Amino acid sequence: MLISEFDFSLPPELIAQSPLANREASRLLVVDREADTFTDRSFVDLVELLRAGDVLVLNNTRVFPARLVGRTETGAKVEIFLIEELESGFWKTLARPGRRLSEGKIVNFAHGLRATIAEKTAEGNVLVVFKNDTGDIDDIIDQIGLTPLPPYIKREDTAASDSDRERYQTVFAKSRGAVAAPTAGLHFTEPLIQSIKESGIAVAEITLHVGYGTFEPVRVSDLADHKVSPERYEIDVEAAAVLNEARSERRRIVAVGTTTTRALESNLANSSKFTHGRHVAELTITPGYNFHAVGALLTNFHLPKSSLLVLASTFGGRELIMSAYRHAVAERYRFYSYGDCMLIQ
Repeated sequence: MLISEFDFSLPPELIAQSPLANREASRLLVVDREADTFTDRSFVDLVELLRAGDVLVLNNTRVFPARLVGRTETGAKVEIFLIEELESGFWKTLARPGRRLSEGKIVNFAHGLRATIAEKTAEGNVLVVFKNDTGDIDDIIDQIGLTPLPPYIKREDTAASDSDRERYQTVFAKSRGAVAAPTAGLHFTEPLIQSIKESGIAVAEITLHVGYGTFEPVRVSDLADHKVSPERYEIDVEAAAVLNEARSERRRIVAVGTTTTRALESNLANSSKFTHGRHVAELTITPGYNFHAVGALLTNFHLPKSSLLVLASTFGGRELIMSAYRHAVAERYRFYSYGDCMLIQ
């Protein structure tokens, strides 16, 4: 199937630039796969849309402030975006402007943190080694870094007034390591989660550290040639037990987000049951894939011709999901990370 079959027209003003004041105030488009219909609802209706016995699965990864702004020794401004820590203090990054950074050059940041350019790769990444005189490097990054907002959010924040530090984070975020939020989880509040539990719905948490690959465009025309970058995830003993019990009893597993979906489906790729421990999700979900774990999916609205839209369309059916997207545009839903959401069931 061609990536061009997952395109749609989106007016720029529908791209949410800021979050709503109330997380629960989002709209919810409910897609019924069996009836081949969709219905406009509110996110707070999720409690009644879930069924007693369901297992709601959350991704509890925590976003860290992965954008660092520093100066070279000649005073030139440089922004470094942290992608992956390969070894302690040794990072794969993106740098802007990269042309100023030759091997051996040093970029200085606040609180004595400095980065030495170790290598510029053929793929366009910059490998850097961080050092500092005092304090833990991660602690300093957490103090001086900026929230790694997606590129379609066109506004600036400073470290001193970075309101996104709290809002571009789920209320259940625990495990530091993501460079992007699992955005379907941004709509939840602690009282809403408590109401869900009181309705007889189990809540399980897993961890998938969302990587920079979530922003990467599909660069091939034929989806058979596309591969989504690997991402680390972890399922603990308790969550695996809850998931396996639900699966054995044929109860529905509801994934909050495409990241949760990818982790759960990857975990069952070579096994008949969920396996606890640390793993790597290498699965690329495209039309023709048969879902083994997930029975319903809560997800935000994604970019045209993106791997996340392909995943959602594979789960819900391309024609139905693309029709739902056109409806969402016509009804002025808010799109992307800080936008509204969709429940596909």
